[in-house]
Amino acid sequence: MLEETLQALAVGPGGRYIDGTTGAGGHARAILEMSAPGGQLLGIDADPASLETAQQNLAGFEGSYLLVNDNFSNIESICRANDFFPVHGIILDLGLASMQLTATGRGFSFQHDTPLDMRFSPDQKVTAAEIVNTYSESEIANILYRYGEEKRSRAIARRIVESRPIRTTTELASLVAKIVGHGEDIHPATRTFQALRIAVNEELTRLESALDQSVRLLGFGGRLVVISYHSLEDRIVKQFFQQDSRDCVCPSDLPECRCGHVARLRILNKKVITPSDEELRINPRSRSAKLRAAERILSREEDEVSLEDHFFLTANNRSLVRNCLEAGSPTPVAPGVTPLPRRAAM
Repeated sequence: MLEETLQALAVGPGGRYIDGTTGAGGHARAILEMSAPGGQLLGIDADPASLETAQQNLAGFEGSYLLVNDNFSNIESICRANDFFPVHGIILDLGLASMQLTATGRGFSFQHDTPLDMRFSPDQKVTAAEIVNTYSESEIANILYRYGEEKRSRAIARRIVESRPIRTTTELASLVAKIVGHGEDIHPATRTFQALRIAVNEELTRLESALDQSVRLLGFGGRLVVISYHSLEDRIVKQFFQQDSRDCVCPSDLPECRCGHVARLRILNKKVITPSDEELRINPRSRSAKLRAAERILSREEDEVSLEDHFFLTANNRSLVRNCLEAGSPTPVAPGVTPLPRRAAM
């Protein structure tokens, strides 16, 4: 969803952007091309192999980007360490890179007979093999149900414990297939593999942390764009955007606000954006992608205090930015914004 991403980010010349899930560098290169002249990009990825590929794909943009091998859950400390804030836009594409699915020895796919690893970074300690072969039956069942929404989680966990040791992806996929059967469009082991990968990499916890940090890194009018690929991720993003676009999150039965929460975001697309028919034809793997975007706004409290220049606001343009936000118009921080397309979820 490259075009939708660039439009949602409102990429413009001279902008400063973060790709928190750089992968092979597809989004990063497109952002640098569109933000020229003067655009800058900070790319983050937990997988060192992906960053090696990204560096090759960003040839010609030397001096305009910095790649950091780390997890996006550390996005704020990474940016502050490199004096890379505030920014005009942040993209988090939560899908697995194609090279991770096809690479041997990573254990992400059941299409290849490889060890059960599933770590994004070799520095991580816990592997899928450790979970499968050492966790208790109840712990495995909880992981499969919570992170994979697998209805047969208990039966699968029981069979896993009975069949230990399980060493490879094909061993595990075959075991799960015998229990779940082949009655759906997806492979019967898909949910199990998803659950193990999420558990190994602590994906949902890290996502929640990264979202909150990202808002703090955005300049006023800056954009946060997130592409998710399953309901657990999308639910977290949707609820975060909804909560951070409201001034009060107290229960409705309270007579007055006690939470003190103030809105920091304005949701840009009320309905989730999904891949076009043309993209689905070219890249069937994108069929589950859902894009959500939000814009950093000026809260009442922030409007009342003295704002520093590093938030992209000065005394001369503060009222202009506020008026643009209220009117739903492009702001000085994100020039040339065009409305996002309204596409219903599939």
